[in-house]
Amino acid sequence: MLQDILILLATNVVVVFALMIALWLVGLKIRDVTYVDAFWALNMVFVAIATWFMTPDGDPTRKGLLVGLCALWGVRLGGYMLWRWADHGPDRRYKSLLGKAEARQGLSFARASLTMVFLTQAPLLFIVCLPVQLGQIAGLPPVGVVAWIGAALTVFGVAFESIGDWQLTRFRKDPSKAGQVLDTGLWRYTRHPNYFGDACAWWGLWLIAAETTPGLFAIVGPALLTWTLMKWSGAPTTETRMRKTRPDYEAYIARTSGFVPMPPKRIVEN
Repeated sequence: MLQDILILLATNVVVVFALMIALWLVGLKIRDVTYVDAFWALNMVFVAIATWFMTPDGDPTRKGLLVGLCALWGVRLGGYMLWRWADHGPDRRYKSLLGKAEARQGLSFARASLTMVFLTQAPLLFIVCLPVQLGQIAGLPPVGVVAWIGAALTVFGVAFESIGDWQLTRFRKDPSKAGQVLDTGLWRYTRHPNYFGDACAWWGLWLIAAETTPGLFAIVGPALLTWTLMKWSGAPTTETRMRKTRPDYEAYIARTSGFVPMPPKRIVEN
């Protein structure tokens, strides 16, 4: 089985990097890389489907859960990100990143976008979606209680994330809310309902995979995703920008959980 696992993972490494190179070539044509956020999710769906065809001995129910729920998460998130790109235009983060690389390091758009965006995200993408790769390999044991709990957690995560994105979109579309901080709905209980939902979805997929021995080792995927969202490119990036642009954001931080939804704190003024 070890040889089969190594062949599967090596094949998917090639698949992931080939997809990213293809996306990079598109970016060279349009001079924008914002769409990579949508394909971060959609490419994981592609990897899950490719793995399906490479694991004929896997349990069909577990494979169906992993591929189907990954597709639910990825198509929803990818579609939302494509819509946001079309509605908002190029992402300021990527414009700033690539602009600084060109101005300070003398890198061309082609080289900077390849090395700092596409080739950086490729290994992260591969690792995060390990549950939908390793979980499809083994035919036994059959799907059990833990897997169904994982399926429920994934559905909850997708729903939570979707509601959070919908509430944020409505808030931003309201001219009377300009310059304000969204602190109602799910955003009253966590500053990042989208990130929390994302993490729940992938911890749920890992639980489905974890009933198999190969899938158990895929824990590094959701662990890396959670760390990335909480400590690296997710919450820290968002909150740095919000602190600079929203005067009330410090007060929002003081009373609102940073990740796991919790009742707001009561702030007592001296």
